[in-house]
Amino acid sequence: MKLIMAIVSSDDSRDVLDRLTKAGFRATVISTTGGFLREGNTTMFLGTDEQRLSQAVEILKQVCRRRTQWVSPLPTLEGPGLEMAEPIEVSVGGAVVFVLNVEQFIQL
Repeated sequence: MKLIMAIVSSDDSRDVLDRLTKAGFRATVISTTGGFLREGNTTMFLGTDEQRLSQAVEILKQVCRRRTQWVSPLPTLEGPGLEMAEPIEVSVGGAVVFVLNVEQFIQL
């Protein structure tokens, strides 16, 4: 058995969860915040057998596309006053996926 821990953009989370549910997967979802942009993420935990692992990962690949977005960095505290930096283009979306071996599964 495998445990998939997928961190996806909150913008993609509803579509991912809908597709996973339609394919027969069950997931536990936790709202999280990313460290770099401090924007909302969703962390999903899915248990699956090894034969269905590639199907779940393929759904994540199809829905969680990377895209670019313009963001305004936080103001700096250096210098004579608060200076606003120019907006920068960053890559957002996609997914970070961890696949772990499950030694034992117990449902109570």
